[in-house]
Amino acid sequence: MSDTSMDFENSNSIEPASSAPAPRDEVYSRAVERIPQFMVALGLVLSVAAWWRFGRASALGFLGGAVIAFLNFRWLKDGVSGLADRVTNTGKSQSGKGIVARFLLRYVLMGAAAYVILTSFPASLRGLFAGLCLPVGAIVCEAAYEIYLAVGRKN
Repeated sequence: MSDTSMDFENSNSIEPASSAPAPRDEVYSRAVERIPQFMVALGLVLSVAAWWRFGRASALGFLGGAVIAFLNFRWLKDGVSGLADRVTNTGKSQSGKGIVARFLLRYVLMGAAAYVILTSFPASLRGLFAGLCLPVGAIVCEAAYEIYLAVGRKN
């Protein structure tokens, strides 16, 4: 055999998979746990900033939108986890109808909460919409955190 065929054969060798997750994988797997923490921190800080800059109505609208967005994120995470458990038949078994009902119920509850906020404080519309975008800010914070970890480990 030539040297190139030896290299090719060695490059296809299969190494046993390690049972312990790599540190990088652990960081990524905990992202879903960190995003709600970023949402709470951003929600509080930005509510105070909205109160200072735009007044009480906008701040309350933002806080209401932030609470709706937080609950929506949690319920969505729980629904996806339940659906994944149902599909893979791992963990506790949940009713398929129950998962779908909870998935749809969260939209009804979010709509009702938005309706109450808008009818109670019509001036808070912009704040409500800004608060509903809170998960985007939390995901950006998570991405910045992961970039910081990646850059910090290289140095």
